[in-house]
Amino acid sequence: MINFKSIIKETEKRLKLPLPGTSAHLKMASDIRLSELTDGYDIPNADKSSVLILLYPYSDSIYFVLIKRQNNNSVHSGQISFPGGRMEDTDSSYFETAMREANEEVGINLNEVTIIGSLTELYIPPSNFLVFPVISYMETRPELTPNKNEVAEIIEADLLALINTDNVKWKEIEVRGVKLETPYYSINGHTVWGATAMILSELVAVMKPE
Repeated sequence: MINFKSIIKETEKRLKLPLPGTSAHLKMASDIRLSELTDGYDIPNADKSSVLILLYPYSDSIYFVLIKRQNNNSVHSGQISFPGGRMEDTDSSYFETAMREANEEVGINLNEVTIIGSLTELYIPPSNFLVFPVISYMETRPELTPNKNEVAEIIEADLLALINTDNVKWKEIEVRGVKLETPYYSINGHTVWGATAMILSELVAVMKPE
């Protein structure tokens, strides 16, 4: 049996140490993202956004929530991501943004969520978003309800399986008419790549330091 509280406590400690950041992100970066690193971006003028990584005990493991976005012709249409979105003027912090968006998209009960820290911010060139990943947990499996306007599917993923199994794969995908080679995680039959995979890579590195 896993000791969920002990793992969460240790993760909270590690989040206060220097984070792996870019070194972890690059492990799951596509060839296009690697070439983009030489470009200059006006990151101070990026749109601020935040995502919520919600950890919870389930089936003698630790699970987290991903969503498949609706196909609506947006930049990230149909892709797999964490619940989250743009920071609003009424949000007092990135933490509030992550919590608000998670509540709106999958109906998480915010009264049962505890925030323990955050990962390294990540810039996403196609959407001009600077994303702040917020780490949180619940003591029990949440009741999740998708916002059908934004969420096509809720995906509950086993984090310990991701940590303990080398399931990083490579393949060619086509995005907006452009073919690219990219590493990805295969999670519940879904291809998780791009910014979501890069954020997950840092989470894995934090929870399983070399």
